[in-house]
Amino acid sequence: MFDRLSTLQIYQSGISTILDKQADLARTQLELSSGKRIQSPSDDPSGAVKILDLEEDIRLVDQYQRNASLAQGQLAVEESTLSGVNNVLQRVRELTVQANNATQSPETRASIAVEVNARLEELVALANTRDANDEYLFAGFQAQTQPFTQQGGAVTYSGDDGQRFLDIAASAQIAVRDSGSRVFLAVDAGNGSFDFSAASANTGTAVVSASSADNSFVRDDYTVTFSQLSPTDPVTYSVTDSSAAVVAAGNYTPGEAISFNGARLVVDGTPEDGDSITLESAPKQSIFETLRGIADALENSSGSPSGGAAVNNALASGLNNLDQAIGNVLEVQSDVGVRLNRIDSQQSINEEFNLQLQTTLSDVQDVDFAETISKLNLQLVALQAAQQTYVTTQGLTLFNYI
Repeated sequence: MFDRLSTLQIYQSGISTILDKQADLARTQLELSSGKRIQSPSDDPSGAVKILDLEEDIRLVDQYQRNASLAQGQLAVEESTLSGVNNVLQRVRELTVQANNATQSPETRASIAVEVNARLEELVALANTRDANDEYLFAGFQAQTQPFTQQGGAVTYSGDDGQRFLDIAASAQIAVRDSGSRVFLAVDAGNGSFDFSAASANTGTAVVSASSADNSFVRDDYTVTFSQLSPTDPVTYSVTDSSAAVVAAGNYTPGEAISFNGARLVVDGTPEDGDSITLESAPKQSIFETLRGIADALENSSGSPSGGAAVNNALASGLNNLDQAIGNVLEVQSDVGVRLNRIDSQQSINEEFNLQLQTTLSDVQDVDFAETISKLNLQLVALQAAQQTYVTTQGLTLFNYI
């Protein structure tokens, strides 16, 4: 009885040893085939937790890279569109300079107005550009709503001032759009401090040839009024502010600056008694209004001396407004370029960080093939030895039993 129990124990011990060796061998073979050192959390609990954290970090970096690519695409479309807007404005500026020449007639100016109107329609179409997702670029948060609508000579805006951002890193966001308000609407007019316009009832030939303001400029709305009591008297001027208080006065000399409260206005030509020029302080004007004003001035020009002065003043003001509009578009375009460069830099940083994470993850979970193959060979030898021992033991046990 004791011999039988001893034989059973020897048998089970041999089988258990073989099974353990086979399990060790199978696990090592799985490591080699998968390339992973940790097959289940129980193999290395702390290592398994670290792997989960590293994989989550890698997924986040991959998402940031996708966001960066999306931002690049949207900003590239905006940059291209702004280039088109700038081309339109430059062409209108060329036409305005051409139309402001004294050799132009009302008829030739009217023909120039036709192209200006066509350029205005082109500008509205560019302002309504859509991206690859069929969303409007310049509508703010109202990306599904057409931002600009032209009715007659007026262009209305249906978007908002919202600006979309995308995360391109854990602590880095990038603006992927600019609102139509920033690009096309609230644009400085005139010289940035004030804009001027000649009264429509003027009968003289006074034309503003230059305007500027220094740091001492007192922001207010001013009116320059010219007077001449009799043909033999000198032409005088007086400047009044919004409260009708006189802030400057003197004799008018063509080509000499009229200066007051930090503003400087150079007027040429001969004004008639009662003619006036109005200065609007800190004006804002949409680019569409600028083009519309130039077209209106060209369409309504006349061949009279006073009519020529009126169109010259309107076009001179229009040129100032165009320069402000071009400057604003170039500023936004430059900002877009800065953002694109920032995305490129962040993508490089993300790639390096991703590589570091992948390297760390590999160190934690990947097998050392040379070491594992050596271990596999040892386990094969151990298994063969266990099998041989079992066979020998069983033979001896059977011989003793007999």
